[in-house]
Amino acid sequence: MRNISHFSLLNSHLKGGPMLANYGYKDASGDFFITIDTDKCNGCGDCVSACPAQIFAVADEDPNDPLREDPVAIVAADKKKKLKYECNPCKPATDRPPLPCVEACGTGAISHSW
Repeated sequence: MRNISHFSLLNSHLKGGPMLANYGYKDASGDFFITIDTDKCNGCGDCVSACPAQIFAVADEDPNDPLREDPVAIVAADKKKKLKYECNPCKPATDRPPLPCVEACGTGAISHSW
């Protein structure tokens, strides 16, 4: 089984697209990524309180966009390499109910690949 845990920044922002922060992992069962659209995120912190695994945090400034000085949701540093295990209880086995963090995000900034 291959397990890859990584963070990547899709910098389509420079081409006029959104600034997307991808946090995720890939294993034999598939690709699982959490994406935060930092252009949509208002740093409210609703995802922090909604996530039962407490993987989210709010940073005072976007660590990936030096031009943004507003708060933004991020995956906590100590959780980045543990997403496979931390997010597992919320991953749907068959039905696809709204995930707590996605449902809590009023701006629609959080999405998942599963």
